[in-house]
Amino acid sequence: MNSENATFWEHLEDLRWVFVRCVTAAVVVAVVVFCMKDLLFSVVLGPARGDFVTYRLIGVEMSDLTLVNTVITEQFMVHLRTAFFASIVLVSPYLVYEVFRFISPALYAAERRSVIFLGGGAYLMFMIGLLVNYFIIFPVSLRFLASYQVDSMVGNMLTLQSYTDTFLSMSFLVGLVFELPVVSVLLSYLGLVDAALMGRFRRHAIVAVFIVAAIITPTTDAFTLMIVALPILLLYELSILLVKVNVKK
Repeated sequence: MNSENATFWEHLEDLRWVFVRCVTAAVVVAVVVFCMKDLLFSVVLGPARGDFVTYRLIGVEMSDLTLVNTVITEQFMVHLRTAFFASIVLVSPYLVYEVFRFISPALYAAERRSVIFLGGGAYLMFMIGLLVNYFIIFPVSLRFLASYQVDSMVGNMLTLQSYTDTFLSMSFLVGLVFELPVVSVLLSYLGLVDAALMGRFRRHAIVAVFIVAAIITPTTDAFTLMIVALPILLLYELSILLVKVNVKK
């Protein structure tokens, strides 16, 4: 009962049902994804295969990586975590819709439009970040790490848990980094930043970008670092442009 005359306890009851619906949706989607194991891991393990689309496009011949399992419960737990992560990504538009429906009665028309714009932009940029990580950042990092040796007498034996933990954590972090334009626009709405300020601190931002890129990527080579840093630098320039456009409105 989202009405202006609703009491505090009625709003609290509405919020409880929002939470119940969101959790139910996430659980249902997670169960469905869990049951689609072959499809799920054909996607997740794609970069580990030699015929992955990124390697074919750049004309590099790769062999399939061999992953091992060292703990009896590892494969099942990896399956659970991966299905849960995928369910959150898939159901997130519905979660955003539920939250927006709950808060929208308290917003003016202009505020609703701003929330829709920022919410839709945040989801879009997060998804773009996931795709950039899946097709560019993670495959490059994976191949570097899989072939890296401190000495010829030390071989690599990659575990399934190590692979999926790295894949999921990098996907989440890169997705968050791609929220930079949305956060910048939000801060400009609040009057905390403007295009001129961001332009003056461009050199500081470049240093910060390389630090963030070094944190995101578990590699130490300059090539991989540049692959990660370049999209973030472009995002910073896009943020300046969007903030400038927002000020003119």
